[in-house]
Amino acid sequence: MKAAAGGGAKETPAACLLRYVLLLLLPLTVLYIFYTLHVILSSTPSCPPAAVAATALAVSHLATNNLTSAPPPPPPPPPPPPPPPSPVVSNATTLQHMVFGIAASARLWEKRKEYIKIWWRPGGGMRGFVWLDRPVPGPTVPEGLPPIRVSSDTSSFPYTHRRGHRSAIRISRIVSETFRLGLPGVRWFVMGDDDTVFLPDNLVAVLGKLDHRQPYYVGSPSESHLQNIQFSYGMAFGGGGFAISRPLAARLERMQDACIRRYPSLYGSDDRIQACMAELGVPLTRHPGFHQYDVYGDLLGLLAAHPVAPLVSLHHLDVVRPLFPNARSRPAAVRRLFDGPVALDSAGVMQQSICYDGANRWTVSVAWGFVATVARGVVSPREMELPARTFLNWYRRADYRSHAFNTRPLARDPCQRPALYYLAAARRTVARGGETTVTRYQRWRGRHDVRPECRWKIPDPDALLDSVLVLKKPDPGLWDRSPRRNCCRVLSSPKEGVDGNKTMTIDVGVCDDWEISQV
Repeated sequence: MKAAAGGGAKETPAACLLRYVLLLLLPLTVLYIFYTLHVILSSTPSCPPAAVAATALAVSHLATNNLTSAPPPPPPPPPPPPPPPSPVVSNATTLQHMVFGIAASARLWEKRKEYIKIWWRPGGGMRGFVWLDRPVPGPTVPEGLPPIRVSSDTSSFPYTHRRGHRSAIRISRIVSETFRLGLPGVRWFVMGDDDTVFLPDNLVAVLGKLDHRQPYYVGSPSESHLQNIQFSYGMAFGGGGFAISRPLAARLERMQDACIRRYPSLYGSDDRIQACMAELGVPLTRHPGFHQYDVYGDLLGLLAAHPVAPLVSLHHLDVVRPLFPNARSRPAAVRRLFDGPVALDSAGVMQQSICYDGANRWTVSVAWGFVATVARGVVSPREMELPARTFLNWYRRADYRSHAFNTRPLARDPCQRPALYYLAAARRTVARGGETTVTRYQRWRGRHDVRPECRWKIPDPDALLDSVLVLKKPDPGLWDRSPRRNCCRVLSSPKEGVDGNKTMTIDVGVCDDWEISQV
């Protein structure tokens, strides 16, 4: 009876704790099982890539099969025909791409303009201006000369050099003033003096090898070492001429006036130009064909051994002796050079060639278009290519150390003194081998040219030879090749004891393979 009334046995604490643990672990176990299944299923792709590609390919084939009844798409239109070839336009630099700025003074204009008339080509497409300090009587476009302009006022610019002249400021601004004229198609601005003589075709050959789209400052220092020390070896002397490319001229015009004001103590115009070039960071591109000729005396030694480079300019022709001693005036001597050799073959003017007359044992040197020299004995080419000292330095001294190049002394032994043959005539002829130039050089004897007796057993060219005839084919592409002297060959020469013809005939031209100057 007591058992029934109590309602059953009471649960122990241990059983109660076990029951709660089981109730807690059961949902955690279920969650762990579901999480594990989810991770396993998500790490395995539902369809491999190959299967996807295969499925896409199958769908593509299926779509193609279903559309076989549709018409094919129209073919693409044919490509348009190519445009017609544009005409070939030569990009070579010509005289029309240059403009000359010539510095002149009204005081010397009547005299100096004769030099400009020699090289200026009014009908040849040349462009340029003569810049004077004040107006002169006559038309502004004289016949056979460039148009005349008057430089702008430069009185506001400071000038403090004690020995110079402030006209240097005016002359230094000619390039900028010419640039401001806005002439179309100009690639090069060429500067020179009124007594500068340019060889236009040779100038084209020099500047045509340079990229006119880049800043260039082209010219040459002086022949005088002392002048270069006083001014600068990095300066183009203005009398010899210099050229400035259009991009550089544009930069110079923009800053030149301010630049000039920073250098009031400089002497001339060309050192002011060089000072501005230094500020612009553009060095001088040297070319040995520009000639300042800061010398006195006779240019024979310099021109008879001209560098292997085109002759571009001559200067100070009023200071030195006439180019040809038998010419009636200095301009007339230059005219002889231009009317003959320059017109026939400008590239070859003054180019030296050296050869030997083995039968007479003579050394022959030809500066084509100018002079031929014939000397007794064998003189090596190494010595013959050096200028003989027929000139004095700018300070009228016979000091060979004052020149910026090597020279050789004049022969003291009368047996070694060469006979000189200056250009007398030049013409063009057409022979079986093509066009040929014929230049004749005539023996010249000075008023006091006395040749003492020589004891050498070598014939005297002065006694046997009256003229030298040189045959040469024109070679306008001479400077398109690497620099090299032309070769000369003695074709015939007079013999001692034989009367009659006293002419030596020489052929000058491009050297053959392996040809050298030797006896």
